[in-house]
Amino acid sequence: QVQLVESGGGLVQAGGSLRLSCAASGRTFSNYVMGWFRQAPGKEREFVAAFRWSSSSTYYADSVKGRFTISRDNAKNTVYMQMNSLKPGDTAVYYCSTGPRPATSPDDYHYWGQGTQVTVSS
Repeated sequence: QVQLVESGGGLVQAGGSLRLSCAASGRTFSNYVMGWFRQAPGKEREFVAAFRWSSSSTYYADSVKGRFTISRDNAKNTVYMQMNSLKPGDTAVYYCSTGPRPATSPDDYHYWGQGTQVTVSS
C-alpha cells in the first residue's frame, strides 16, 4: 500500500524559508513522479512542482520558479521541497502525491499524503 507522509510545514514570516518533506513507501517509485500541490481556503488545489525519480527532472509552476527547489534522498525514499523567499500568497495546505507523469492536474496523481499547513505572515 502506497503511503506518503508530509512534514515540515509551519508558520514563517514573509521572506523566510521552510523545507517540506515527503516520505514515500509501499512501492518502487523509480518509474513515477512525485508532485507537490497546494490548496488555499476557498481555492482549488494547484500544481506547485514535480520530480521524476528516474531522471531527476524537475518541473515548477511559474509562481514558485526560482524560489522553490525539489531534491531527494534515495536512501530514505524521501522528496524534499525547499521553499525560500516565502510570500503570504504561498499560504496553503501542501500535499505530496505520486503519479505516472509530471502533470499539472491533480487528477493525474493517484496517491496523496495528508497535507501539511504552511502559513506565511506579512
